[in-house]
Amino acid sequence: MNGIHDMGGLHGFGPVIQEDDEPVFHSYWESRVFCITQVLDTKAIWNLDEHRHEIELMPTADYLTSGYYGRWLFAMERLLDRKGILMAGEVQRRVDEMHDGTTPLTAAAPGARGWPLREECKVRWGAWRHEQTVSPRFAVGDRVRVRNIHPESHTRVTSYARGNVGVVDRVNAEAWVFPDTRAHYRGENTQAVYGVRLSATDLWGPQAEANTSVFIDLSEDHLEPA
Repeated sequence: MNGIHDMGGLHGFGPVIQEDDEPVFHSYWESRVFCITQVLDTKAIWNLDEHRHEIELMPTADYLTSGYYGRWLFAMERLLDRKGILMAGEVQRRVDEMHDGTTPLTAAAPGARGWPLREECKVRWGAWRHEQTVSPRFAVGDRVRVRNIHPESHTRVTSYARGNVGVVDRVNAEAWVFPDTRAHYRGENTQAVYGVRLSATDLWGPQAEANTSVFIDLSEDHLEPA
């Protein structure tokens, strides 16, 4: 989908600031969100691409101000709420009970709020590829055009490349999962992935550095013959 998360090639965000001896986490809460997310990723609640799409639904101002782990927290809270596992506001109510000190904390009954998940409700986090091969449609040296698509659903093709023509530089013929459909449980649609070489001046015009190429990995369904 088109949104602020697709920032490649955009102007106006200033220089990338590099920190000397940058810490892994800038705040304690970031480490907690990282750990919680890693645990939940093993519980078969959502798949990788579904989680990524949820981040894409974040309001623009929140996306720009929440930071990397704030976006993880946003997606985690929304997915848990939508799947009936941890409802919006429930955590805050528990925090209020703890601070109050007079209201007893009671554990949820087994099966409440959709947890634990029944086996038929569990989903695979999902590997990027499977140990099998597919028949690639394109070969090294083929001229291809990046499809000019603007879906409201998840897509892994960046906006600045759409509609541009490049050359296949590498063919990954393993069976790679198609994130655009797996994010919405419309199948894994395994296919080849290609390393496509595009001219920087084709992407950004004469102000781009001359004689420079940009290499982008693209799924077969993102390409068409040029």
